[in-house]
Amino acid sequence: MNRTILHLKTIFKMIFKTILGNGMGMLILLFMGQVLQAQPVSLQWQPVAPGVWKVQVGDPQPIDLLKAGGAAPRGEALQKLGDRSFPLRPEACYAERQAGKIYLRFPLQKEEQLFGLGLNFKNVQQRGRIFNLHTDHYGGADNGRTHAPVPFYVSDKGYGVFVNSAQYVTVYAGTGVRKDSPDPPRVYDRNTEPGWDPQPYSDAVEILVPASGAEVYIFAGKTTLEVVQRFNLYSGGGVLPPKWGLGFTQRVPSLSTADDVRKEVAAFAKNKFPLDFIGLEPGWQSKSYPCTFEWDHTRFPDPEAFTREMLGKGIRLNLWLNPYLSPASSLYEKMKPLSGSHTVWNGLVPDVNLPEAADLYKGLFVKQHIGIGVSGYKIDEIDGFDNWLWPDIASFPSGVTGEQMRQVFGLELQRLTSSWFRERNTRTYGLARASNAGGVSLPYVIYDDYYDHRDFITALCNSSFIGVLWTPEVRKSGTAEEWLRRMQSVCFSPMAMINAWADGTKPWSYPEVAAQVSEVAMLRMQLFPYLYTSFAQYYFEGKPPVRAMNLVEGFSFDPTVSTGSLSSTDNPYAMAVKQDIKDQFMLGDDLLVAPMFAGDKKRKVVLPRGKWYDFYSGKYAGNAEVIEVEPGLDHIPLYVKDGALIPMIPPVLHAPVKGELLPLEIRHYGEAPGSLALYDDDGETFDYEKGAFTWYTFQVVKDRKNKWKGVANLPKGQKGGGQYGAVSWKFMGE
Repeated sequence: MNRTILHLKTIFKMIFKTILGNGMGMLILLFMGQVLQAQPVSLQWQPVAPGVWKVQVGDPQPIDLLKAGGAAPRGEALQKLGDRSFPLRPEACYAERQAGKIYLRFPLQKEEQLFGLGLNFKNVQQRGRIFNLHTDHYGGADNGRTHAPVPFYVSDKGYGVFVNSAQYVTVYAGTGVRKDSPDPPRVYDRNTEPGWDPQPYSDAVEILVPASGAEVYIFAGKTTLEVVQRFNLYSGGGVLPPKWGLGFTQRVPSLSTADDVRKEVAAFAKNKFPLDFIGLEPGWQSKSYPCTFEWDHTRFPDPEAFTREMLGKGIRLNLWLNPYLSPASSLYEKMKPLSGSHTVWNGLVPDVNLPEAADLYKGLFVKQHIGIGVSGYKIDEIDGFDNWLWPDIASFPSGVTGEQMRQVFGLELQRLTSSWFRERNTRTYGLARASNAGGVSLPYVIYDDYYDHRDFITALCNSSFIGVLWTPEVRKSGTAEEWLRRMQSVCFSPMAMINAWADGTKPWSYPEVAAQVSEVAMLRMQLFPYLYTSFAQYYFEGKPPVRAMNLVEGFSFDPTVSTGSLSSTDNPYAMAVKQDIKDQFMLGDDLLVAPMFAGDKKRKVVLPRGKWYDFYSGKYAGNAEVIEVEPGLDHIPLYVKDGALIPMIPPVLHAPVKGELLPLEIRHYGEAPGSLALYDDDGETFDYEKGAFTWYTFQVVKDRKNKWKGVANLPKGQKGGGQYGAVSWKFMGE
């Protein structure tokens, strides 16, 4: 940078000498030197919530990620987490303005681990990597181009940093080494010394924001999970889906007719496979690519009657769309002056920052879809690629730039569509190809066309750090084993989506594994109370329902825990927790999921500190150690914490509905007493925000004869819920 500035000064000096004469040229040169020189910014961190601080650097842009998401901080929930002291040395946090951009720097300690920085598919630990955070279809490399390029990182030292900017933020996550570093790397003589590294140790995270200003936030927590909770709660708190959203969805071929959908629903019922909502692909519209958003009446002669018919069978409809408006749409001429300068597939890109544009879409969507009972959307192709999406040079009438629109468009569409359901006091749950920070409270799950099973699980882990939901959907499979393994994974994700319409695969298409596929699908339905409560924790406490292992409290090597005769220096557990654990995750507080992949007969599972038990048998599995399991095809490996209570209902084909009373089985695992707070509400409306919900509480203790005893309690005076009836107890392992 200094050489560039000197070079520019030389050029300017020559020009000004020639044109204006030596005296005037030198005056302008001195002025230019002041403009080009870096301007350090004094960072005055202001507390904005318990454990949350903000600073404004420069002049922030009118549009940012939190504004695009539209949610307000959950103040009461943040208060419950308690206050924290500022987690970094303030003098070690640095910012400067230079050449119309913002430069930020934050310190790193040796051995410090970093997580987050977007929806990544290859790695969970992100230290030592460079990211240009840019909304795009994931292209196979963790470089920042992804469906949710969230500019937020979390440290295992108990803090997080968030840059609230709708620009292409570049993050050097411990890669650059400054000459004035307080903790520089060792200098090696590569000729004679081993240990030379082409990427030396760096003691800082450096961030480039290509804008005149930005808001920067610091989040603190006594654990990594608490940091994530604060980030989620400050962004509005996690989404609580409708109950049907946690059942199964099947998407049908693009040109399916109403009769084709009826046959599909009948086939699921005949094969006794759970189903809660059907996804209609592009052909439900009169035209698509670009879209009219209006029904094709040759395939769906009476959409309203058809929607009512499906609802009567317990099936919701989810409509595919991309948001680009066709010239054949009745809205086209009205939307034209309210759209961007460039089209996508000859369709208008609405500037939804303009109330007039948002209202045009609202009028059509409510009349054509929501008003007749459609339950949600799949918002496709809002992520990339560059060669068909609008370019960064595009302009929009609201003044939002093409780059900014790229970063927030997915967020804004989620916010708009979900608000139209909210106005009717009806919850929705859908799919989107792009999201960002500020979208944690929006009822959408990210998906894409990338299809690597192992990477899908890594993305599940990464989603837990950045306030988004991700689903490892099931499409085609090369073998029966692959189909089963993918189905097992999707049954423990935020949305159980089957999207195999292109090749016609059904859950029962492979007879040799049909029983196992059905069994794991029914297990998801049985675990519905546990899963719904995990999402309630997302809403009330900010805890993501799916969590990377690094969010498990105490997930680190503890030499006081005995794991055989190995010392702490060569203990497999000590080695494992320092590595990238990206193929297993937690579902809720108590359930550890370790997916199997096609071709693998066995796998290693890293069990955190504390005793863990096999979900199926209740047998002891291990404590702070790495175990190797060979489960066969029948089961996905699942493990439960000591003392945990797992609530289950009987196998059902549809998620529980309002007014339905279901018996409840509480399973207790391990040797420790346990307790459970089980959440319930009507599963359909937003009345829970007004207190219309129920928390059941359960305990397992030893009686006078030293036998386990279960105690159930429903506190008096609570509203709503009432989903569960008779309670039975099962003490696993006895």
